[in-house]
Amino acid sequence: MRTPALTLSTLLAALIALPAAAAPTPITLDQAMSNPDWIGTPVEAAWWSWDGKQVYYKQKRTGSPVRDTYLAAAGKPRLVADAELGKIDSADVTYDRDHKRMLVLRNGDLFERDLKSGALTQITRGAARLEAVQYSADERAVQYRIGSDWYVWDRATKVVGPAALPRAAKDPNAAEDDPYRATELRLIGHLQRQKDERDALRARTDELRRVDGSIAPTPVYFGDKVTIEGSSLSPDGRWLLVVTAAKGADKGRAGKMPRYVTESGYEETEDVRVRVGRNMPVPQQLKLVDLRTNRVQDVPFDALPGITVDPLADLRAAAKKDPLKGNRPVRIADGADAIEWSADGSKVAVMVRAVDNKDRWIAGVDLAAAKLQPLHRLSDKAWVNYDNAEFGWLPDNRTMWYLSEESGYSHLYMLDSATKATRALTGGKWEASDVRWTHDGGTAYMLCNRATPGDYEVCAVNAKGGAVREVTQLDGVEKFTLSPNENQLLVHWSASYTPVQIATVPVSGGAATKLTDTRSAEFKAREWIEPQYVAVPSSAGGDPVWAKLYRPAQLEAGKKYPIVMFVHGAGYLQNVSKRYSNYFREQMFHNLLVQKGYVVLDMDYRASKGYGSAWRTAIYRQMGHPELDDYLDGVKYMVNQQQGDASNVGVYGGSYGGFMTFMALMRAPDTFKAGAALRPVTDWTTYNHGYTANILNTPDIDPEAYKKSSPIEYAANLKGHLLIAHGMIDDNVFYQDSVRMAQRLIEMKKDHWELASYPLERHGYVQPEAWYDQYRRIYQLFERTLKKPAEQ
Repeated sequence: MRTPALTLSTLLAALIALPAAAAPTPITLDQAMSNPDWIGTPVEAAWWSWDGKQVYYKQKRTGSPVRDTYLAAAGKPRLVADAELGKIDSADVTYDRDHKRMLVLRNGDLFERDLKSGALTQITRGAARLEAVQYSADERAVQYRIGSDWYVWDRATKVVGPAALPRAAKDPNAAEDDPYRATELRLIGHLQRQKDERDALRARTDELRRVDGSIAPTPVYFGDKVTIEGSSLSPDGRWLLVVTAAKGADKGRAGKMPRYVTESGYEETEDVRVRVGRNMPVPQQLKLVDLRTNRVQDVPFDALPGITVDPLADLRAAAKKDPLKGNRPVRIADGADAIEWSADGSKVAVMVRAVDNKDRWIAGVDLAAAKLQPLHRLSDKAWVNYDNAEFGWLPDNRTMWYLSEESGYSHLYMLDSATKATRALTGGKWEASDVRWTHDGGTAYMLCNRATPGDYEVCAVNAKGGAVREVTQLDGVEKFTLSPNENQLLVHWSASYTPVQIATVPVSGGAATKLTDTRSAEFKAREWIEPQYVAVPSSAGGDPVWAKLYRPAQLEAGKKYPIVMFVHGAGYLQNVSKRYSNYFREQMFHNLLVQKGYVVLDMDYRASKGYGSAWRTAIYRQMGHPELDDYLDGVKYMVNQQQGDASNVGVYGGSYGGFMTFMALMRAPDTFKAGAALRPVTDWTTYNHGYTANILNTPDIDPEAYKKSSPIEYAANLKGHLLIAHGMIDDNVFYQDSVRMAQRLIEMKKDHWELASYPLERHGYVQPEAWYDQYRRIYQLFERTLKKPAEQ
């Protein structure tokens, strides 16, 4: 929601003056950590009826994994009977160009709906892993992929058949370069005649296939030395782009994770991921197939600007590693949308990423010459974001749109593929994401956070340019879809104490019609402490650090309050927003802490999502350093502005938050008196490649970045009280991380620490008993270390 411009000092004063909710209802630890169904299960998938007159949604049953479907109506949802389910659609739909028909994926099966008559036609039944659904260029047929194979359904004949059959195998009919075989064919006439007859029959079938669409295509063979890792069929059925990788590449040594509590009664092990740098992503190749002839051509990456320049050359040299030769290894960007065809099949764009992830290219393909045509390059000396990577074609089959962080923030751009001219449709210190275009390509709708970084609305902008317009005023929009007639939005939204709900909003703007409130009566009856959104001044200069403050409505004059600092996980995650938090249990715990006399600050430290690329990459080669500076600024703010007690500061968090708890206690031991590190990373050399190599490169060429960023290197500095809590079957951050830290602390004869282990929990705890035990320990840690005896 747009607010008038304020100076930072005015904004701070206004935010500080806001009172928390009066007389909050006490929450017990047992209830806060119990099964979250007591809150009320949120709305999950939601979708418009085919005629746009109704809205359906799915919701989990309380105390059950079963999902039910409801017909939404403001305040009066109706359960859809089982007998009706076969007549409705789903949230996974694809429209034709003129919105006359739509494809529906429901329960793994594909249907087509006529949007004039409402008639529903089933296309497949029981097809496994059906994906990449699209209309053909003439819209007389539907194309889709199962595994690597492409199929086409003809509307007129109702026949389903293969459209392209790529195979990672040798062509059984290809002549082998074998002197013994050649000798046999030369000497034995009968064998030569048999071969000639087979070749003639295949040639005749190929001739007929080119003019007779009823004959199924033959497989396309790529040899047995590659794997097929992706493919995309042109809507006109003429071309197939195939992504391959070398077969048998070294995947690195997998870990073995022990499980001690099992149904068998015996200890067991399971394979888990490889560590960073031990399994470099396998480079990929791009191949183009002309489906009229099955001719396969390599599409080289040589044309990509900067492809031969190694941004890690200096680090590689310092580590005495051989320099890279030729092109940097690349991969076609992960995800289903890495290859985008224009609707008529005449143009295609491919997103390519360097394996070092410091370059991202979007390139067209010259289909006649099998060559790349660079369209856009995004570089970052740290790493290019995997989020905000959407792109596609407008209906004119000439204009490409894409998201890019080239300005420092994710924004929407348009590019003329003929002239290469580009122009920005959005700009400013905010981020555009989740773009949806009207079917005529005239208007783009997107998520935007223009007012403050944590305030998400739906914005609209005209393709011809002009001002960006905020459509919604809900503050916590999660996602949205356009109605079939494109006059309304179906919006998923949430708030601090409201799990995801749905509402409709006219695209012209105005009040939202809220369709659901799935919260339980018990939860709604409670008065919660609303977090105050505060902008903490940064000692690094520039933008403030946004945070959520939990405190009593009125601070007692002269009283000093013990401080608890919360650290969200994932690093690249936004928790200081108007949306319902992923950390809803922790939010209730913060209510309990305030009830017990604490003040709590939850910060979107540098590396968090929603603040632009400079904020995200500030931690490059120095994880735990800028973030700790932000938390030290947060402590100063709490002391100077919220009557916080500088001598009694605690910190806690899980995953990345656990890592940061270690860094706080071990790098600022005179500030942080106690902390709880939950499922923490203690040594980044043990984490996965996809996340860690972006930020710290790899241990073999950048060992100093790992040493600087790993808490286990600072264990000698520990002075305060430490709780380590970890699930023993955590297959994300391994339990081994905490065990190694424990051994380090033992060898250093450290006191005032403990390790709590949870034999049946993975990274995300499931059992309420484990949640309770963990947070009981955190609460008791703060009570005995951050309070004077009379206050406990």
